[in-house]
Amino acid sequence: MRKLSFLLVLLAAAACGRGVKVTPMPLFDQAPLASPCLAQHDTMQVIVRDYFPLREEMDTLRLVTTVDQPLLTYLDIPSKGQKGALVVKNCLPQRLAACDTVPAPFITTAPVEGKDDHFYILIENAVDDVLVLWQNTVLDKEHGIGVIDRTKLEITVPENARKMERSYIRAFSAGPGGIGNDILVPLCYGKVMRDAGQLKRTDKHAQVLYSLMIDRFVNGRTDNDRPLNSPLVNHKVDYWGGDLAGVTRTLESGYFDSLGVTTIWLSPITQNPWDAWGQIHDPETKFSGYHGYWPYYATAVDVRYGTEAELRELLDKAHADGKNVILDYVSNHMHIDSPTLTAHPDWTTPSLTPDGRPNRQLYDEFRLTTWFDDHIPTLDLERADICAQLTDSALFWMQHFDFDGFRHDATKHVPEQYWRMLTRKLYDSLPGRSFYQIGETYGSTELINSYVKPGMQDAQFDFNVYDTYIWATTAPDGSFEGLARRIAEDLAVYGSHHLMGNITGNHDRPRYVCLASGEFRPGEDQKLAGWKRDIRVSDPKGYRYLEMLHALNFTIPGVPCIYYGDEFGQPGANDPDNRRWMQFGDELNPSEKTVLEQTKRLAALHNSSMPLIYGDYRLLYVDKDVMAWSRSYMGEAVVTVLNKGTDTRQVTLTLPQGITSQGKPRVSVAVDPRSFAIIH
Repeated sequence: MRKLSFLLVLLAAAACGRGVKVTPMPLFDQAPLASPCLAQHDTMQVIVRDYFPLREEMDTLRLVTTVDQPLLTYLDIPSKGQKGALVVKNCLPQRLAACDTVPAPFITTAPVEGKDDHFYILIENAVDDVLVLWQNTVLDKEHGIGVIDRTKLEITVPENARKMERSYIRAFSAGPGGIGNDILVPLCYGKVMRDAGQLKRTDKHAQVLYSLMIDRFVNGRTDNDRPLNSPLVNHKVDYWGGDLAGVTRTLESGYFDSLGVTTIWLSPITQNPWDAWGQIHDPETKFSGYHGYWPYYATAVDVRYGTEAELRELLDKAHADGKNVILDYVSNHMHIDSPTLTAHPDWTTPSLTPDGRPNRQLYDEFRLTTWFDDHIPTLDLERADICAQLTDSALFWMQHFDFDGFRHDATKHVPEQYWRMLTRKLYDSLPGRSFYQIGETYGSTELINSYVKPGMQDAQFDFNVYDTYIWATTAPDGSFEGLARRIAEDLAVYGSHHLMGNITGNHDRPRYVCLASGEFRPGEDQKLAGWKRDIRVSDPKGYRYLEMLHALNFTIPGVPCIYYGDEFGQPGANDPDNRRWMQFGDELNPSEKTVLEQTKRLAALHNSSMPLIYGDYRLLYVDKDVMAWSRSYMGEAVVTVLNKGTDTRQVTLTLPQGITSQGKPRVSVAVDPRSFAIIH
């Protein structure tokens, strides 16, 4: 590890002219951007290919960090006579604790008028180090950086960027107040992008995900309807007839366009068992595999969802319409009667724990071996031979169908070697294809972030922000101050321009609109409630808080993710009650129609706004009931204010450097109760 060569306090003011060159390094500059390495422990092992997945070598580095080392450094990573930079942040708790007394640096961007291959970095608060990279190459005062003064840098885009349709300039900051934010500037053939209309479906930061459960969405063909119709299976957990043809029909109707959706997330499509499994006793019922999470054949489309031809038709039409489709895929387990486990019964993890207990649903104690249920044994993916064959099964779907990525089920229950192996196979076998991989992990930010690296997955769903928003808006002691802290903590770990999924809910949780309306009694079993009574939106405030959740998700960093029905506020308890039939148009009540229109407006604003896609987040104000923040990019900003209180609130906000409202550095905003305001 070495000290940064670029220290603001030592550089003389000098502007770089046009024509700056960078020595060609195709291995690193055409590779995915290496996310920063967070040194959170005194000693840690770093697998280099987690950060540089195209690198042939699988080196493991021993990184030693002390409180005396700088907050921001980088390592030169060699390969085949070339090198790339791995940014390292000193995140030792005792090191960061020493920085609490002064504000951390804040950097943002501003345009250089008349020069589309230049831009400024504006700096607020004391700063020691600013590290600027194009792709994975460090820029310095000889190559791309000019210092105007201690608050302003001029960046010149390297000439090599003209050879690439999409590349990026990144900058990281640190100072006496700690590690600051980072910036991300997309380039189109070497020109700074200012217009969201230039973005493509392969631009991951510009995505809006829509999650749907195929069986519960739209029935496009009745001839493939095959419910079990068994007296052992309650209708709520039988097959209802939704299929791939129904998704295609919805796509053709323009519904996804109206919502601003850019990526459709399909629930698992692999063949599930034909009979009923599992058992509960209140009510007394077994379950069908309508949800798709019990793989029977790992490489076959479930005939109840449709055919391979219908899947290809959906993918072709989605791509023609400028949309991605990602596949929900189950890697952790297979059905106990599957041909794979029938032939290889030794491929499962132990059914009992070392102390003799049933190894069932011990999700944290034995997270890599526990079975989710008796009929879906966990695969022993720590065995190299099993891991190799099962990653091939996942790869099959990307090789034989034109999917754009995966939603990975139960990420933390699958060994890391599986994610490394699968991602490497994607790069090796399908070069040039763009894949977005997002996983599901409940846990600490450190655990979640352990999977968020270019060599494993692009992102995870941010359940922690979602859960904090639920607490802030439904608990008596709930406060937006806690939400602001949660967002700040996540940005510090995942990065200021992360690809984490900002969710409205999912198929394993009760509907937020019902939580916010006070539908559930304190301490009530929210799963049992869905079996025992008709769950509704009992107070209109639930709709207002849901609109605020959409406003949050569409304006903070990350990828907005809508769980089907949340765009209008479909009610529901925990599963299976949160998996009702999708509704459209005249099926909606007036309140639901209002929420739907608000969601459409928010999506349209997001998709047309570079600040909301690539802008730098800054908290402007927060108290128990009100929270305000800005997203700024190239001199343009969007300010969002939430008010969860029962009174109208007027707040005066100081804007980031380089941003004014009618020529003034402050703006005053009045926000209605249980509402939000957005100023562009």
